[in-house]
Order: sequence, then structure tokens, then C-alpha cells
Amino acid sequence: MNHFLSSEIENTPADKARFSVLAVPYEESVSYGGGTKHGPEAIIRASDQLEVWDGYSKPSEHGIHTAEAIDCSGSPEEVVNRIAAKTQQLLEAGSMPVVLGGEHTVTYGVIKGYLAAGFRDFGVVQIDAHADLRDAYEDNPYSHASVMKRVVDEGIPLYQLGIRAYCEEEKNTRESNPNIYFQDADELVPKLINQITLPEDFPKQVFFTVDVDGLDPSVFPSTGTPVPGGLLWHQSLGLFESVANQREIIGFDIMEFAPIEGFHAYDFSAALLTHKLMGITARSLDNKA
Repeated sequence: MNHFLSSEIENTPADKARFSVLAVPYEESVSYGGGTKHGPEAIIRASDQLEVWDGYSKPSEHGIHTAEAIDCSGSPEEVVNRIAAKTQQLLEAGSMPVVLGGEHTVTYGVIKGYLAAGFRDFGVVQIDAHADLRDAYEDNPYSHASVMKRVVDEGIPLYQLGIRAYCEEEKNTRESNPNIYFQDADELVPKLINQITLPEDFPKQVFFTVDVDGLDPSVFPSTGTPVPGGLLWHQSLGLFESVANQREIIGFDIMEFAPIEGFHAYDFSAALLTHKLMGITARSLDNKA
């Protein structure tokens, strides 16, 4: 596998890179369309078509490392533990993980890595079409439909954006857990809201997880579980930036991208989204320094 932006930059060692791209081609519990295991490679390959200048700055200015892809063989628990160990390693090297999935289960492994690296007081902000708050789906607690339940079970506050598909169990979980906040698509999309204000008591550090199905299928049909009525491109970037301006982004991921053969525009869009979020994060951190 090439490294991110390999046509333009060297693969910086992790201990000298601001960002570390970690590919996790894991696909085990997808419940509709498949192909997410091909997402990381497609994104990295498409990144060769990016400009180093993102329109505002050079996200690669302080180095981008691309790690070896995670071995996704074995049980879900084994894969989650491998993801956690590698995430911890990157954090301890002083680099910020940028994780490319794979199904959304991957995020739980990433969060476990942050906890293992000593991060405690942080929150998760999620862009998604689905709440992912089932305790288990098809008797699988490691399902992509249960990943945010695993996160909040760790005691981590959660802010959900763009949700528009959830079951009664998830509705009840949202209502009963004071650490779960949300602004759903029915509120955000019709009003074209592109900025939010986090609660005052929301943690100062934030990990941001993006399921590409949180964006409308007109932007990303390339996902296994598309739902109409989603966030738009600039709206999604604006929401991310509004969080970055209020808090310290400590990492992010792009999940559930499933390439469509012959439609390379979506591969490029996913690579560009990754690069844009790097840029927003880098500028936000530099402005706070």
C-alpha cells in the first residue's frame, strides 16, 4: 500500500509526524452493503491526486506518517485489541491518529487505544446516519451498530450529529444517559446548520468520528448503509471546524467508506475529506498554541 500523499511527500516517521494515518480494513458485521474493507486502500491511493495546499494551509507541513495496515484476521476482540495497541503506540510517539476504516467497529479499538495511552477526560463527537447505540446487534456486541454503546459504556461523553436512523432501544439509551448529546439531521439539514455549540461541561479534548453515511448519499453513495436526508459537504466541514474551534481535536477517523468500482470520484472525495479534516485540525491547534 502506498502512503498518504505519496506522490507529493515522504512517509515521515511517526515520532516526527503531526498525523499518523492508520488503515484498518476490517469488515465483519456489516448489515447491508459490503466493501468497507477496501475503503482504506482506496482512500490512500486516491490521496496521490490531492494538492498539498488544501486551500488554506499545508496539513503535511509537520509531517504525515502512514503506518502499516492492521491485520484484521481473527476474532473481533483480537482485532479491536490490535487497533488499540497500535493507536496507543502512535499516541506515545507523539503523533495524532487519523484512522481509516473499515466498518465502524474500528472506532472502539481506537478509543481503547486512547484509554490505554492515558487519555481520560475526552469526549467523542460523531457524524453518522445511525446512532450505533444498540447493546448488541444480531447477538454481537462488537457490531458496527453497537460501537457507540461500547464507547459510552467506557464513561466517555458523546455528541451525535446528523443521526436519522435509530431503533427504540437506541432512543431509550439516548434519553436515559446524560452523557449523550445530539443534534439530528431533521434539525441540522433543513436549516443548513453548520456550527454547533458544545455544552460547557463537554470535555476539552475531542476525538471526532465520521461515518461517511452521515453525509447525504448525493455526496457519498459509496457506503454500505446509505440514508437520504444527510449532511452536505460544506456543512460537514463547518460542523467539524466549529468543534475544533471550541475544543482540542486529539484525533479523528473516517469510517464505512465502501468504494464503488469505476466511480473514482468518491475515492477522491474520501481522500479530500481526510485531508481537509487534517487541515482544520492543524490550523486550530496552531491558533491555540
